[in-house]
Amino acid sequence: MLDFVRNIGPTELIVLALILMLLFGRKVLVGIARSAGETLKEIKKIKTGFTEVIEDAQKPADHDTN
Repeated sequence: MLDFVRNIGPTELIVLALILMLLFGRKVLVGIARSAGETLKEIKKIKTGFTEVIEDAQKPADHDTN
């Protein structure tokens, strides 16, 4: 469905950013970019947490049977 995203190059991104800036203004775009960055940071944190939980669950339990 979104296969066209793989074909977007830097030139297209710059043109898209300029069009969006003309439509919405600089302040709105800066806010959107900041929110997107914070969202990606939170997603990475969640991914890291899930990865740690899965890795901990896969480790063999070290039990002392004495």
